[in-house]
Amino acid sequence: MFTGIVEVIGTVSKLEKQDDTSSGGGGTSLTISNAEKILQDADMGDSISINEFDKSTFKVGVSPETLRRTNLGSLAEKSNVNLERAVSTSTRMGGHFVQGHVDTIATILSVTPDGNSLVFRLQPRDRSVLRYIVEKGYVTLDGASLTVTKVHDGENGWWEVMLIAYTQEKIVTAAKKKGEDVNVEVDMVGKYVEKSVAGYFDGMSADGGGVLEKMIQRMVDERLKTIER
Repeated sequence: MFTGIVEVIGTVSKLEKQDDTSSGGGGTSLTISNAEKILQDADMGDSISINEFDKSTFKVGVSPETLRRTNLGSLAEKSNVNLERAVSTSTRMGGHFVQGHVDTIATILSVTPDGNSLVFRLQPRDRSVLRYIVEKGYVTLDGASLTVTKVHDGENGWWEVMLIAYTQEKIVTAAKKKGEDVNVEVDMVGKYVEKSVAGYFDGMSADGGGVLEKMIQRMVDERLKTIER
């Protein structure tokens, strides 16, 4: 579990498409450098998936599923990446609950200056995630927790986030341009709410009759009870 508050920007110092070493796992691996800050209390198997590291560098194995679902496959040597350690009991919850499980990627449609801020408009590859994106809600982009400023639903839907000057200095997304991709994780709270509500309505439907009909009947019954009193 993470907060989406980026601690440091690391650099891809080595990318191997076929890493047959024990730490590479026989697949793609990334070696990340300039990561001293997050490695001070790190151990093998931590949630940043550390397989091999020294005082400033660590290696992660990248699974085929991760390559399919994220933009990690487009990284190259000298690419910058956002880094954050998993939360601890003493972590301040400055962002929101982030699992680190990418739902889809989104393409940057535009980058528009607004004073000293930048407004990013993004369109997800999987349009279905738009139902979890709400104005003033949270979304995780490339591991960073950001606030949604505008949403446009529909087949060609998109959303916008604004990066203030301070945030531009702290995350890699600020340097990206129109046409580039970002990893997206929607707020998991929305997923739980959706599933709970769907379960509630499914339960009502199982008793026979339509959901709307039962809701109206329940409201009528409650109203009749108050009149009878």
